[in-house]
Amino acid sequence: MRQCTGFERRNEVNRTVADRHRRGASIKAIVRTTGLSRQTVRRILRGTRDDIFRTRESSLDRWADRLEAEWDDGCRKGAELWRRLKAAGFGGSQRVVTEWTTRRRRAVSFSAPASVGPVAVPSSRIVARLLTCDRDVRSAEALRIRVAVETACPALVAARTILDRFKTMVASGKSGDLDPWLADATGTEMASYANGITADRAAVSAAITGSWSNGQTEGQVTRLKLVERQMFGRAKVDLLRARLVPAA
Repeated sequence: MRQCTGFERRNEVNRTVADRHRRGASIKAIVRTTGLSRQTVRRILRGTRDDIFRTRESSLDRWADRLEAEWDDGCRKGAELWRRLKAAGFGGSQRVVTEWTTRRRRAVSFSAPASVGPVAVPSSRIVARLLTCDRDVRSAEALRIRVAVETACPALVAARTILDRFKTMVASGKSGDLDPWLADATGTEMASYANGITADRAAVSAAITGSWSNGQTEGQVTRLKLVERQMFGRAKVDLLRARLVPAA
């Protein structure tokens, strides 16, 4: 983006100088009004300032055919490729060759059909997190997995929508939305969860509308288990009681 902006800016300067020269302005007058140097103005008028994107020659350019041949023969490690090129007279560093192999490997993986070779399938736990609580993760790998799962499994997208509705209902405390939600959840991947709520509907409705919570109890239990695991193999119940029960 920055290179493109510079290209447009330099093209505008070139057009301005050419227009003023066509109107009869001298090089000295153009230099005075534009602030450019005489050498730059002369290069613009001669047409030698249009090569904006100058390519830089790589040390691997002369060895491209040799690299492709070694790659096709099965040599896919950058260090081994570098040793073979060095034995043939290559004077570049190993890093240049390893970066080439990395780019070549990625190009092969992106262009290969999806059905070729074994594909690492993420676990159900990872998929569940990517579709729910990790939806804001911006990494390319997470985005690729999420898009693939959403495209291949529309039922999971529908189940996520049902789950989002349930979370909104609990957060807003509207138990009146429970019956429509149970009806919509039937027949989806959330059907088993909905059946469990139906079996204990009164308790769930009370939990949505009630002000009581067992969060304090669960927090104390979690704290107890944390301290117990920290002391595992080092102390007995008396020290655990001393750490958790406040002094009188």
